[in-house]
Amino acid sequence: MSDVVKILLVDDEADILEFLSYNLKKEGYDIYTATNGKQAIEMAKKVSPHLIILDVMMPDMDGIETCREIRTLPGLKDVLIAFLTARNEDYSQIAGFEVGADDYINKPIKPRVLVSRIKALLRRGNIEQVVVDKSDLGGIKIDREGFVVVKDGKALNLPKKEFELLELLASKPGKVFTREVILDSVWGGDVVVGDRTIDVHVRKLREKLGDDYIKTVKGVGYKFEF
Repeated sequence: MSDVVKILLVDDEADILEFLSYNLKKEGYDIYTATNGKQAIEMAKKVSPHLIILDVMMPDMDGIETCREIRTLPGLKDVLIAFLTARNEDYSQIAGFEVGADDYINKPIKPRVLVSRIKALLRRGNIEQVVVDKSDLGGIKIDREGFVVVKDGKALNLPKKEFELLELLASKPGKVFTREVILDSVWGGDVVVGDRTIDVHVRKLREKLGDDYIKTVKGVGYKFEF
C-alpha cells in the first residue's frame, strides 16, 4: 500500500493532542483529532484512518467501549488501533486486547519512542508512508529530511533546537503556542529549562529570518505568521 498515512488521535486532554499532533505531523502523517469516543467514531467513519491512537480514560464513552464499537463497523474492522494510557494495570490491557487493540502505548512517552512505535505498527500492518512536504511558508521552506531551512533561496543551517522551535511554530501558522507547549514539545518534559531559554532561541531565529515571522503574544507565548 502506498499512501499518505492518516492517523486519528483521540484524547480528552488538549495538551496531549497538541503534543501527539506536532510530533506525528513532523513525520508527514495526516493527522485528525477527536476529544471523545463518539466524536472519534464519527471522524473514523468520515476519514477512514490507517491508525487510531485511542486514550483509555475518557468521560462518557471510554477507549474500550469506543474500540469495541469501531470493530463492529464494516469499513473499520481492520484499522490499526493503539491504546494510549497512563494506567499499567494488567486488567486494562487485557480488556483492550479483548476488544481488538493492536498495541498499547504508555504515557508519558518521548517523541522519538512514540514515532518508533507508530512506524513499527504501520510496518506490521503493511502500511507504507509517502511524505508530502507542506512547509513552503511565505519565502521560507522547512526541509525536514535535510534538516535545513531555506529562506529566499538561501539555505540556513540552524542549530537543532532552533530548527525544532521554528518547525513547531510553523506547523500551525497563526496559532499561539504557549510557553508550556513549546517547552514540552521542543525540550521535553524531562528537561529543566526556563522561559529565558525560549526567548533566546526566538531572538536568534529573528536575527536569521527577520522580525516578520515570529510574533510575541504577551503573557502567553509565540506564533508564526507570513
